[in-house]
Amino acid sequence: MLQAARIAFITTVCFASFGPGGSTAFAQTGQNATRKTTATRWTQYKCTDGIQLRMSSADPTQGSLEIIELRSPHQLNGVAGKWDGKDIPFWQVLNTAQKAVDAKRAFIGIDLEHPTGQFEFTVSAKTSDGNAFTCPASLTVKAGRFATEKLNVAPQFVEPDPEQLTRANEERKRLREIFATVTPEKFWSGPFRVPLTGVTTGGNFGKRRILNGEPSSPHTGIDFPAATGTPVHATQRGRVVLAEPLYFSGNTVILDHGLGVYTLYGHLSAFDVKTGEMVDAGDLLGKVGATGRVTGPHLHWGLTVNTARVNSLDIVKLP
Repeated sequence: MLQAARIAFITTVCFASFGPGGSTAFAQTGQNATRKTTATRWTQYKCTDGIQLRMSSADPTQGSLEIIELRSPHQLNGVAGKWDGKDIPFWQVLNTAQKAVDAKRAFIGIDLEHPTGQFEFTVSAKTSDGNAFTCPASLTVKAGRFATEKLNVAPQFVEPDPEQLTRANEERKRLREIFATVTPEKFWSGPFRVPLTGVTTGGNFGKRRILNGEPSSPHTGIDFPAATGTPVHATQRGRVVLAEPLYFSGNTVILDHGLGVYTLYGHLSAFDVKTGEMVDAGDLLGKVGATGRVTGPHLHWGLTVNTARVNSLDIVKLP
């Protein structure tokens, strides 16, 4: 029992890719698809009565972020999506290129450890005249290509005492509850940004780690090496739902951006926000540090979308 608990403990390392597909697009009616290439490279499905479902990729990889768009010549009501057993919320798209088109969008997060293979996404809605419809789409999840690394860390992080184990498990449960909460309001507006000014790239997402010879869970965020004290900014508007020290990620801030979208900022040396505050894109959240389980100062930045752990840099690449 103790060994099983210890393994469970070390596989909770950290937390939580927008790559528009770039794949050949196709239009589909029912189960029969006719392939065609479009300038926007969206994968397209013809639903009914001129209504179209568009996807950023028909074959996303593990850990990536998918955009779904429903376009209609009529006003749509009650739009609801379903993916991986979860309800997927849509939001209204403003200033569409075609003024007469009603467009709704949604994110689908493909979890870092989601099984590979073919899966179905469905969206249902009603037109302005009350006609209900359901439109299915097929997604083929491909395996992500993730590296493996070996790290040596302080023994207490892989050989916890009972008190540390209890704390880590309680925090893991609490975080799951936070990420499972879907705020119906969309807080963000405009593009997301990287939380460190002047930084455009980071690494380590999806890396499988071996800690002191013990296999651990994959790294579920992006790491940005930076000096202690470097300002950390909100990637977009959101509500602070956590700002406190955690066992693994040290001083941690979590922002709820609404509609199931959360960003996490870990290993901070100091906080500049409190739980419950609303922040805007670019607001100061804290400063880079080396708290929690680390081998040096850096920012751990995670993205969770409808409980799926995805590459946080993907959301910055959104159009």
